[in-house]
Amino acid sequence: MSIQLTLNKSGKHGVPVKIYTSDVEQSALQQLRNLAQLEFVHSHIAVMPDVHVGKGATVGSVIPTKSAIIPAAVGVDIGCGMNALRLSLTANDLPDNLKPLRLAIEQQVPVGFNMHKQIEAKISTLDPLAKRLKPITDKHKGLLKMLKGFERTWAKQLGTLGGGNHFIELCLDENNDVWVMLHSGSRGIGNCIGQYFINLAKKERQTRFGYVPDRDLSYFAEGSDSFADYIEAVEWAQDYAMQNRKEMMRLVIKAMQSPQAGLPRFQITKEAINCHHNYVNEEVHFGETVYVTRKGAISAYSEELGIIPGSMGAKSFIVRGRGNPQSFCSCSHGAGRKMSRGKAVRQFSLDDLRLQTEGVECRKDKGVMDEIPSAYKDIDEVMANQSDLVEVVHTLKQVMCIKG
Repeated sequence: MSIQLTLNKSGKHGVPVKIYTSDVEQSALQQLRNLAQLEFVHSHIAVMPDVHVGKGATVGSVIPTKSAIIPAAVGVDIGCGMNALRLSLTANDLPDNLKPLRLAIEQQVPVGFNMHKQIEAKISTLDPLAKRLKPITDKHKGLLKMLKGFERTWAKQLGTLGGGNHFIELCLDENNDVWVMLHSGSRGIGNCIGQYFINLAKKERQTRFGYVPDRDLSYFAEGSDSFADYIEAVEWAQDYAMQNRKEMMRLVIKAMQSPQAGLPRFQITKEAINCHHNYVNEEVHFGETVYVTRKGAISAYSEELGIIPGSMGAKSFIVRGRGNPQSFCSCSHGAGRKMSRGKAVRQFSLDDLRLQTEGVECRKDKGVMDEIPSAYKDIDEVMANQSDLVEVVHTLKQVMCIKG
């Protein structure tokens, strides 16, 4: 589907903003107008069909910047993303009652604020991360102070889910093949790194590129010490998030192989992808090398596989990128919220939650009410609005969902 809405078509008030939907709240539009005024934004801003207002910058935005980066646009859940595996199991191999399997996974993978009682990850994973983290904290004593309490626990949080919209799911595709899909990021230490550098950018108020309409859009200019330090720190957090998902997936498979799970022996047949959707990456677009910040968006280069999840009661998709240059080779990262967590809790009842998650083995209590499917946009509409960005390879329907 072609672009439905473009802000700043003439470029008089900043670069154009090309939006792949007409369903955009006014507060998100204002955030996008503010972003578009920044002098260092390259070409235009692309906005995915799951767009909604975010903290710092709009969720669902793809922001190419030349010689500068906005820490708040990357956010605090640095490297948050998805991992999916297809197994040799089919629907017929699953037990009628999936609750024992859900509990087996929850015993292996701590959720919410919980962490492992002892370090589970391999030394070969931990040592390189620890060696790269030390120079960062040596240069930034304020960050080291924030990390008090995380100095030892970041290793114990490797392989843990977290809360909010993070999840572990068991899904069936159109062939009734079983998939494991999970969503998580850089946990507490990524949050600390994000907060520290967001506050540092606001404190420094760098002026190389002139007017900044919102303090949340404070930036680091290339060539400054803070720019180099942020690149180093954000790459560390993105790598940590990637390893967190790998470790979590290992533990999920371990739980599924336990007697408690009640499953026959199986093999992993294919890894779809392990992809970020809150991150920054150096890329070439429209003839220029730029820093692309995807805040709630995934990379969708030609033939590249990606994962677009729906809500806990809806469909999800394995997709293949079409390499659309107007989206900076990007697509949505999910369905996108259409109401706040607080509003969802106030508006819906436990009966609504049970009805909307019928057929899915999951918690159905007040603790996950903010994640009720009706709090999200229609995933089919989101997918229709980005048909020129990706093609669907597999359609998944969850049968089990674990939330933090």
